[in-house]
Amino acid sequence: MANSVRFLLPAALTLAVAIAGTQANARGDADLGWDAKAAASYLDGRAEWWTTWPNAARDRGTYCMSCHTTLPYAIARPELRQVLGENARSATENKILGNLETRARSWREVEPWYPDQTRGVPKTSESRAIEAVMNALVLSRRDAPTGRLSDDAKTAFGIMWSLQMKTGPESGAWTWLNFRMEPWESPNSPYFGAAMAALAIGSAPGGYSSSPEVADRVKALGAYFQKQHGEVSLLNQLTPLWATSRMPALLTGEQRRTSVAAAFAQQQPDGGWSTVTIGSYQRTDKSESDARTDGFATALATLALQSAGVPATEPRLAKGLAWLKANQDKATGQWTAVSPNKQRDPNSDAAKFMSDAATAYAVLSLTFKS
Repeated sequence: MANSVRFLLPAALTLAVAIAGTQANARGDADLGWDAKAAASYLDGRAEWWTTWPNAARDRGTYCMSCHTTLPYAIARPELRQVLGENARSATENKILGNLETRARSWREVEPWYPDQTRGVPKTSESRAIEAVMNALVLSRRDAPTGRLSDDAKTAFGIMWSLQMKTGPESGAWTWLNFRMEPWESPNSPYFGAAMAALAIGSAPGGYSSSPEVADRVKALGAYFQKQHGEVSLLNQLTPLWATSRMPALLTGEQRRTSVAAAFAQQQPDGGWSTVTIGSYQRTDKSESDARTDGFATALATLALQSAGVPATEPRLAKGLAWLKANQDKATGQWTAVSPNKQRDPNSDAAKFMSDAATAYAVLSLTFKS
């Protein structure tokens, strides 16, 4: 009997701890002020849809990544794990990582997303550059909790650095896909791409960003930002501001202060921000642009401001975060944003692209840790 008690007691304690942990997670989720489970469900569903969408299909059974759906998903979905008490990646995360690794490991053999032969010059070089940056970003953030950069991530960084521009207006950055679609596939998008590269570098574990072997490359990237930062839209300025949470020296102190002040100056009376306003966009189909507060701009602005060191308790920033918490769609779990390029059928999948990004960025902002 004594032996039975000795072995049963730890089991009982384990059960009690498990129950307490579940209750703590439930209380924590309720206290968030937004529905993390619904956000995860929306993001999982949209990312899974992308993996089966015929337009995304590419060489050898792979599919391309996207700046609006799968890239933000791959960055944001891990942040929901602790909030939801999950112990492993979602099935869709694993699927996307597997696809990315397949393409990264077959880099020399697999076709680019948009070959010159079918889409015109210079789509091959644009495709290679954008994919290289995405690979490095996703893999470095995956490796960050381990404290060690994996061989796949090292290879991805090697490819990314080999494609860094050495001359011209984008010197220090990367060429980027241009389909004249804002905010991620336009002539203005290399600045966004450079910020994603900076986020990849800064996220890499083991002191990668300050290692001697990449010092000259990082210096060239910093020079690009310091030259271009004042020339781009506020929306673009917010992306390297986000990256400064990992690479503080990316922008000068004056650049950071100027962008923070500009962001607050564009804050709407309701506490949020407008993609059209901070991006200075006009629709190509001549339809009226929607300049109302939206989930994408508000999520990006609040994420960037926190990354720049503005405390979440600062009244204006707190008002922006409160807007996010109050404006998650209760039925779908998403935060809504609309295309700055054209009027779209709100029921179409393409119309949801901006909301995909808005939801992922909202998760990143609302789970931000300094």
